[in-house]
Amino acid sequence: MKRVIKIVLWSVLSLLVLLGAAASLFIYKVKNGFPVSYETEAPQIDFPAGKRAILLFSKTTGFRHGASIDASKPVIKALAEKNGWFVYETEEGGAFNPAQLAKFSTVIFNNSTGEVINDEQKRALEQYVENGGSLLGIHGAGDDSHHWDWYEQNLLGAKFSHHPIDPQFQVADVQLDPQRNSLFSKLPSRWSHSDEWYVFFENPRQKGFNIIYTINGDAINPSGNILFVTSKNFGMGKDHPVAWYKQTGKGKTFYTSMGHNETAWQNQNFVKLLETALQWTNNQ
Repeated sequence: MKRVIKIVLWSVLSLLVLLGAAASLFIYKVKNGFPVSYETEAPQIDFPAGKRAILLFSKTTGFRHGASIDASKPVIKALAEKNGWFVYETEEGGAFNPAQLAKFSTVIFNNSTGEVINDEQKRALEQYVENGGSLLGIHGAGDDSHHWDWYEQNLLGAKFSHHPIDPQFQVADVQLDPQRNSLFSKLPSRWSHSDEWYVFFENPRQKGFNIIYTINGDAINPSGNILFVTSKNFGMGKDHPVAWYKQTGKGKTFYTSMGHNETAWQNQNFVKLLETALQWTNNQ
């Protein structure tokens, strides 16, 4: 009998160790991504004459929002056809060189997580934006796996903390903030949406970003506490931005924390937000 008890106890202990190791590996991947090689060869791209070009970049080395990425591609291509844009879709970083970046009007980090481009490519993207290009980020592009000061300061304006755990997805009313830009002022004033609501340590409004949409952060459960994590039980308060933009040098940046899964791309209000952001970055 004692032997059976020992076997059971060792089995339970081994299972707990394995679960702990798996959880630690998952947290490490979310925060840092896994080491990868960086693509440096410039691709062959046939840019059609007379069309604004969009670089749709969906590479991930951290958590992969696969369903959202897959759902986004046909939607963004449809928006491009509607507006007369050209979309070059890739998950390789070779296009992040000064010569080819200069041919794009907008770069989209489409739920890109982890360190997806090398230091030289990061500098090329920074200069591209500051010289008049545009960078647009969706959901996972705002987590804390990028480890890139310029990116955090100029695209996000805030450092990611966590997202709610229980429940992970919550319905909230998305409310249009008073707008100075006439293009964004035409967006729907209020709509309901379910998403994984990111919590940031700072409010980008306080960093000079123009807020497009907010939710009432007091109306959701923002706690991200799980297992041994006990410090993630806070939210952003009533003024909880979920989409914002600003001028960066001569260029433009836009970010929305919405878009965790494929249902976002089925919401016409979310799609309209992205279309309007692309019209703004494409100078329409």
